[in-house]
Amino acid sequence: MKKTQRTTLILSVIYLILLTWIILLKTQFSFADLGHFRSINLIPFGASVVTNGTINPDEIFNNLIVFIPVGLYLGMLKPDWSFPQKVLPVFGLSLFYEVVQYLFAIGASDITDLITNTAGGVVGLLLFALFQKCLKEKTGKVLNLLASIATLLLLGFFFLILVANGF
Repeated sequence: MKKTQRTTLILSVIYLILLTWIILLKTQFSFADLGHFRSINLIPFGASVVTNGTINPDEIFNNLIVFIPVGLYLGMLKPDWSFPQKVLPVFGLSLFYEVVQYLFAIGASDITDLITNTAGGVVGLLLFALFQKCLKEKTGKVLNLLASIATLLLLGFFFLILVANGF
């Protein structure tokens, strides 16, 4: 495994850990701190994203944004896979999070989340293809540099949350 690919793998694992903390633990530090409720919404862009009769774009946007790195990392780690082969694990990861939320009663399982998370991963895959077209063989190094900066910022944010909660 090349150094660039090893770095990508390490950064993607760190990101998946942080993503799991955000999605499943809702930035809490224990399951006891979570509200325990279970619901499921099978109507896309239905009641879960409607506030006062209008669609709340924040939840949709946040779900889209948070999965863009998943697509970028997958594109970097599996450049030889076809586009559908790359979309399937993005969909699978999102489905996994939704099922776990339902099984452990730690949130709402929502088809809208599944759609927007997968769309975010697709955006990440398309961004990777664009970077690859423009940067050629430098794509991995440039994206790893950007991902390293973003990871350090996320870890700094995580640390601030820890300090604010007295840990």
